[in-house]
Amino acid sequence: MYWKYVIKRVINGIVIYIILIFIFSALFNMQMEQTVRAQIDEVVKGEVMAQSTSGKWTPEQLMNWSKERKVYYTELYNLNKPVFERIVTRAVDTILFRYGKSTIIKSAFGERDVVKIIFETVPRTLLLFGTAAIIDVILGILIGIKKAQKPGKGFDKGTSIATMIVFGMPSWWLGMLMIMFFVYIIKVFPSGGMHSTPPPAGFMYHLDTLWHLTLPVLTLVIIGFWGRAFLIRNIVLSVLQDDYIMSARARGIPERKVLFGHALRTAAPPIVTMALLSLLVSVSGGILFESIFSWPGMGNLYWISVEQSDIPVLMGDLSFSTGLYICGLVILDLIYGFLDPRIKVGGKA
Repeated sequence: MYWKYVIKRVINGIVIYIILIFIFSALFNMQMEQTVRAQIDEVVKGEVMAQSTSGKWTPEQLMNWSKERKVYYTELYNLNKPVFERIVTRAVDTILFRYGKSTIIKSAFGERDVVKIIFETVPRTLLLFGTAAIIDVILGILIGIKKAQKPGKGFDKGTSIATMIVFGMPSWWLGMLMIMFFVYIIKVFPSGGMHSTPPPAGFMYHLDTLWHLTLPVLTLVIIGFWGRAFLIRNIVLSVLQDDYIMSARARGIPERKVLFGHALRTAAPPIVTMALLSLLVSVSGGILFESIFSWPGMGNLYWISVEQSDIPVLMGDLSFSTGLYICGLVILDLIYGFLDPRIKVGGKA
């Protein structure tokens, strides 16, 4: 029955993705067409200016030719078709990763291919938020297990108070505090960006990236691992109350083996879920956070595309992030259904 569960979850993910893309296409249709019509006007004006310099055309001929060119470009970009058909066409192109060319934004190599622009920014976002998520999970597991070993004691109470103080802080607010302290007071890290200007060459290039990466990662880790540790503490603590844990302790099995060999294995599915969701969320980046640290990732790209009304880049950013997130959720469901024997996949109540 597991293969039926796999097929069902994959189909559900595809359907949800298609529905979301159609919603995005409908929301941005008007703005997209305004941008395309403005581009058509600019192109036609340029063509008319080029023809007028030859002196072979009369003003009336230029006007008629200008109207013909506008009709040509209107048909070329399907602007003469009904609204619903235009929305469907744009949604299908987006689903097939035919994002087209950007209107303003360019890649580092001066290209306007939206796919190349997105693939240039995704690794940067994964580097920042993925690194922070991995450190978060490691610290959260270690501290959460330590808290669960002695609940209600000093370490547990102290870290719980710290969790309530830090976990509610906005990342952008803490980021500004970190910049003020580490950049302008003790002057240890750069204020933002991914590389120095001009960037160094060779091995120093990677060290320079690590230097710029440290402060935003440190900020994300401070914000994230406290709450993660608190959740893991509660998960592990609930497992430690089970009968088989009590039985293992009664048989004289060492506490460390009970904790890591029995309790942590049982608590693994929700912890894995938490870790994978953190990595999935990291794909889309953080708009405010990346803007504060001038990090050239997906969140910053989204903000710039909104500011400059670059709808092709905006659609590409949204669809790519949404697709990766839905794929991750489907894979997570499949892993969860495969690993956790308590889940009956494909069965009836």
